[in-house]
Amino acid sequence: METKELYPIGRVVTHADGMEVLLDEMYRPAMEGLEGFSHIQVLWWFDQCEGPDARATLLERAPYRAGPDRLGVFATRSPRRPNPVALSCAAITCLDLKAGRIGLDYIDAQDGSPVLDLKPYTPSIDRVECPRVPAWCADWPVSRDVSGDFDWERVFSG
Repeated sequence: METKELYPIGRVVTHADGMEVLLDEMYRPAMEGLEGFSHIQVLWWFDQCEGPDARATLLERAPYRAGPDRLGVFATRSPRRPNPVALSCAAITCLDLKAGRIGLDYIDAQDGSPVLDLKPYTPSIDRVECPRVPAWCADWPVSRDVSGDFDWERVFSG
């Protein structure tokens, strides 16, 4: 199998005022036109879950309290997977094109996590009107807009 090389375009930064993506200088021109979008999709690397053991994980044991005893990693949001790539949708709170800063309302990444790519959230491509999910997660929030008030502690095992 041919190995592909990934080039991070920036990193996630957390600070007292919130969270942001800080782009490397060479990628800052790619921000042009983001001003009209309210949300972006951030592809980032679970850099704290690297290593042969994490990448060899194909099954998770009871990751969700109400879920089955085993789930394949492709049926979870686990960071332990063959390629630890994450996708998060975030609201843009501010843009500074010159400094390469994109303020975010929230992203489930750690400070310093490498950002691989950004894509604008467009409902015509990204929104699913009536998604189907298994019964064990059917009581989860119906959108990211209301998920901040949800008791996620009761969802995850251990």
